[in-house]
Amino acid sequence: MRMHRWVLSLLASLSSLLAAESPAKFKVGDFEFQRPEKWIWIETDNQMRKAQLKVTAADGKTSGEVVFFHFGLSNGGGTKANVDRWLGQFQEKGPQLKSKVDEMTVRSRKITFVEAHGTYLSGTPGGPKTPMPDHTLLGAILESPEGSVFIRLTAPSSLGQTAQTDFRKLAESGIP
Repeated sequence: MRMHRWVLSLLASLSSLLAAESPAKFKVGDFEFQRPEKWIWIETDNQMRKAQLKVTAADGKTSGEVVFFHFGLSNGGGTKANVDRWLGQFQEKGPQLKSKVDEMTVRSRKITFVEAHGTYLSGTPGGPKTPMPDHTLLGAILESPEGSVFIRLTAPSSLGQTAQTDFRKLAESGIP
């Protein structure tokens, strides 16, 4: 019984230590974002990923990832190319893919939001793909003269839908 309490105490200490190391605010490109409180900071060793967060459903059974990309002045192909790339990561094509793209201006900066639902094809570009049915992609592209920032959330659709409000707040929090 004492060992069980000790393990629980150790886990609680580690959990609070990890939470303390998770930045509430972080910078990608020339934007500074406010991390949603319940989203977990993940260290990334992938040079293309400038920041990464984990989103977990309230039941703790499903999770998704939020990835930030910034390619500098080369701009990673631009807004349209990235929207097309994201939509192309689904098995469904054209009108069969449930998707929408919204462009708006927030505090004088252009943001393009992307939403798609279907069978997400997970995998690295040019590599093998794993079909993931009933998944959602939420994307945001924040345009900047210093190079756009691309934010992509992928998750099971039930989690993607509940994360949508926090995702938009996260994207808009980067606009000064």
